[in-house]
Amino acid sequence: MRRSSSRKTGAANPASSINPSAIDPYRSASSKSAAKELERIDQLFNVYANKSSGLIDPEGIESLCSDVGVDYTDVRILMLAWKMQAAKQGYFTLEEWRKGLKALRVDSIEKLKKALSALEQEVAKPQTFLDFYSYAFRYCLTEEKQKSIDIESICELLELVLGSRYCNQVDSFIKYLKIQKDYKVINMDQWMGFLRFFDEISFPDFKNYDPDLAWPLILDNYVEWMRTNQS
Repeated sequence: MRRSSSRKTGAANPASSINPSAIDPYRSASSKSAAKELERIDQLFNVYANKSSGLIDPEGIESLCSDVGVDYTDVRILMLAWKMQAAKQGYFTLEEWRKGLKALRVDSIEKLKKALSALEQEVAKPQTFLDFYSYAFRYCLTEEKQKSIDIESICELLELVLGSRYCNQVDSFIKYLKIQKDYKVINMDQWMGFLRFFDEISFPDFKNYDPDLAWPLILDNYVEWMRTNQS
């Protein structure tokens, strides 16, 4: 058998001369579409970004809120920040903006308006909400080494994040937080304990509350205060 007859010396490799887009035209079209989408996302960022800082700052976010028809303090704006995983309260970087809008499949204001409703539904899922809830605390830490948030801000954050879920419980707890004198700030462990408390403990009788379990002490004090005022 003459093995050399099936091979020609110096012949070009056919695969090397083929244009990849000719093999997979869909991949080429998809790549172009993604590039165009990213371009539109960047253009939208530039509408709201501060030209000197290169960031969307509080003024830019306020303008964005006006264009999508929501209030600056609307919880959906916090959800949008969560989707971007924005690191600094009141500011969006280009990379954060890209991350959030690509995840939402949004490249225009009209699409963003519609996406906010879908985002609410996404965050409403229990496991997703847990992640959003913990993010909300971190987002409100204004300094790099800050570990806690003042009571006034915590009350506002509780109302924003949990007010629609646990209206009566949150109203009652905020009332207590504003009159108590033992705590001036709240840390992350306490913050996460509040959500578990609202999820698990019956209100307003607290009949299944066991102070011997690992609850933050501030909740022991709150339950005692409630029981005293109910008697």
